Amino acid sequence: MDNRGDERILETIVGREHVFDGLILHIDHLTAKLPNGKLAKREVAMHVGASAVVPVDAEGYVYLVRQFRAPIEQVLLEIPAGKLDAPDEDRLLAAKRELHEETGLVANRWDHLTDIVTTPGFSNEKISLYLARDLRRGEAAPDEDEFLNLVRMPFAEAVAAAVRGELADAKTICALLLAAERMRSGL
Repeated sequence: MDNRGDERILETIVGREHVFDGLILHIDHLTAKLPNGKLAKREVAMHVGASAVVPVDAEGYVYLVRQFRAPIEQVLLEIPAGKLDAPDEDRLLAAKRELHEETGLVANRWDHLTDIVTTPGFSNEKISLYLARDLRRGEAAPDEDEFLNLVRMPFAEAVAAAVRGELADAKTICALLLAAERMRSGL
């Protein structure tokens, strides 16, 4: 990737004011010194981070969850995911926890697909995406405020739905497409 010339567009953070603490987000106002020397305000939603999992079984089925998302007032089909318990939590351990809590599954094989930044225009949220295989069934234990419907569907069907634009959740679309490429290449 060519990043030559980036020094001409870099901003320098010269001030930070913490303005709000919420349940999931913390809001900071940043003062940025622009490349032309002027100052600009930036509002940033600080997020602890998250991990998400594409669990694929030996028969070629993926396990997804349907859940209501209050910010958009819709039920979405998504891969199992959840926020980190702390900023320094091991992201793979968080992925394993979320997979078990939401689906009851435990995986013996884990592949890190990538880390994505979800909305870099206003948030620092980073989600680590994993492919989980060699699955064993257990008992789900969702959080007390988490209501999910587990969906088992052919992996190829889920990928096709992502390609057709039938899925709205960005982390799910990214993870399914990356997992498909990983599995296609035999890794």
